[in-house]
Amino acid sequence: MSATVTDEQIRALAATAKPYSLALLHWGPRRTMDGADAIELEHQRRMVSLRAEGLIAILCPVASDTVAGVAIMTVPAEEAAEIMTEDPCVRAGMMRCEVHPCHGFPGDAVI
Repeated sequence: MSATVTDEQIRALAATAKPYSLALLHWGPRRTMDGADAIELEHQRRMVSLRAEGLIAILCPVASDTVAGVAIMTVPAEEAAEIMTEDPCVRAGMMRCEVHPCHGFPGDAVI
């Protein structure tokens, strides 16, 4: 770590924090069930739609045998959890979702 960060800088950044929700999608036991490809395509369509509507700020599919993806959502955790219970893969048991409240800072981005 080469950058020096002062206490004042930390306090100033913390004051700009905005609430988000972190949705972690894990692969479930029915990942390879009959019809899984079509269900996953509907999941992808829904996630991209939520992103286009501004409900998802950052969408990150994960190449893993255990974690399916991560989404930073712009709604409170309770609302994010409700949205994710309607996901086609979650409903089919192909994925399970954990939602946690979190914070982000102005200027943060994935490019």
